[in-house]
Amino acid sequence: MGAMEEELKCPVCGSFFKDPILLPCSHNVCLACARNITVQTPDGETPAQSRASGSSDYDYLDMDKMSLYSETDSGYGSYTPCQLKSPNGVRVFPPVAHRNCSLTCPLCHRSVSLDERGLRGFPRNRLLEAIVARYQQTRGASSSSSGVKCQLCDRNPVAATVMCEQCDVYYCHSCQQRCHPSRGPLAKHRLVPPPNQAAGGAGAAGGGGGAAGGGSGGHPPPVTARKPATCVDHEAENFNMYCCSCRAPVCVKCLEEGKHAKHDVKPLGVMWKQHKCQLSQALSGVSDKAKEAKEFLVQLKNMLQQIQENGVEFEACLVAQCDSLIEALTRQKAKLLTKVTKEKEYKLKVVRDQITHCTMKLRQTTGMMEYCLEVLKENDPSGFLQISDALIKRVTSSQDQWVKGALEPKAGPDFDLTLSTDSLLQTILQLDFRQGKVAWFTFDPTSAHRDIVLTNENQTASCNSYDDRVVLGTAAFSKGVHYWEVSVDRYDNHPDPAFGVARINTMKEMMLGKDDKAWAIAEGGINKGSTVGVLLDLTKRTLTFYVNKEQHGPTAFENLDGVFVPAVSLNRNVQVTLLTGLEVPKNMKQ
Repeated sequence: MGAMEEELKCPVCGSFFKDPILLPCSHNVCLACARNITVQTPDGETPAQSRASGSSDYDYLDMDKMSLYSETDSGYGSYTPCQLKSPNGVRVFPPVAHRNCSLTCPLCHRSVSLDERGLRGFPRNRLLEAIVARYQQTRGASSSSSGVKCQLCDRNPVAATVMCEQCDVYYCHSCQQRCHPSRGPLAKHRLVPPPNQAAGGAGAAGGGGGAAGGGSGGHPPPVTARKPATCVDHEAENFNMYCCSCRAPVCVKCLEEGKHAKHDVKPLGVMWKQHKCQLSQALSGVSDKAKEAKEFLVQLKNMLQQIQENGVEFEACLVAQCDSLIEALTRQKAKLLTKVTKEKEYKLKVVRDQITHCTMKLRQTTGMMEYCLEVLKENDPSGFLQISDALIKRVTSSQDQWVKGALEPKAGPDFDLTLSTDSLLQTILQLDFRQGKVAWFTFDPTSAHRDIVLTNENQTASCNSYDDRVVLGTAAFSKGVHYWEVSVDRYDNHPDPAFGVARINTMKEMMLGKDDKAWAIAEGGINKGSTVGVLLDLTKRTLTFYVNKEQHGPTAFENLDGVFVPAVSLNRNVQVTLLTGLEVPKNMKQ
């Protein structure tokens, strides 16, 4: 019954329903919680949906001041706004008078105005109350045999005396006093007896039950025989009829007073059986959906395994494809690095030479400047004039050496080299999956059998062995429609080459299709110059073959699922060339 527990808890306090009342929207709240979320509205104003959804213009009252108000007092003189919330996050209100009051459902946020009867105008959900009591007793009986221990004791835990419904923790008396005192914020928590004490006294459980609508400690009431439900408008009368128009049980006085005079009214027992039948039929439909959901869960769990396996296989395919690209890229990288090294060495030489030249000039200029300063210190006019003319010309000539160009670097730090990757990127894009046209690819030298010989930029394959050997393509497909052809360049002594698709780990030393990881045909009726086409349709999950542009028989394989790589097997009597990037044939048979 654990899955049902959330249905039995109040959306305001988070505890099991206590005296639940039924709102017009069909949701339930505890009677005490309903008092807490009732708010007074201005005269003549209808409660607005926006206020119900959390943007109310009215202030909220501190729960600690609730004792200042009673159901008969309006309680709206002056008060202190606060942001107090219930354990479930729903803001609570003080008890208010019934005049001009409204109540907002904490689940659907629909507001309803209270009439002069106040909360007594809402029917009490005795059925829900009975189910809660039965559930609590069942839960207590199932746990009583094992005995509940305190969850906070450091060593040798003793028997628990209370359980906090909000914290979902069992406490002994000492741990409860130490770790969960019934004061402050914890005073709002509801302490109940542990399940094995549900039927006995629970003196320690009375500390914090008041805020959640509890009475004497909050322990679950014993299940007793229920009295017949009475009418909300006429408390002395039992329900005996059902108003189909109002969709509510009514009593005799309701009919006598004329409120339901023109309504479609039927006997309570008849409608009870009818609605039970409707609920049973609805449950049957839900049960079927639940069964489908369980089967769907099994399917999803199986899919997890399939995804894991296909993922590993697809990763292996990607590694195999990228290895050949990386090999070519590594060779080209070495060439490019050589160019960069040469450019770097040239720039370094130019700058170093300029540094040497500039350093020499600066040293000469500095020495001349120091000499000139010493000359200026001398007080011998005739001696100064003997050398001043030549010295002035020398200084002027030295200044002319530092022209604008001399103080500019002859080589910049930036490398004027732009790596052209357009062709490489175009090739990579062509390897992507595309609907209706297969990507360009070649035979894969990294995964081919060692007897396979590849030429023509890995597009032509031959073999050194009389035994059949397998070579795969560099493309891997898991979705979409793909078509490629293999042309027969040499065909001696009627060999049996095989064409098709395979997993990346198919056997390479036997004819293609001899293991369970390949799907192929071995066509002996072809000649030199013939072409064999392969159509892999992973939308329909089929594999179809063509010979010289004509479909060869019906669909060869169905129900294909996973990752597939183009594959060919051949011996030394055969040479084939791969043709890719072709349009899907239009003359496909149904």
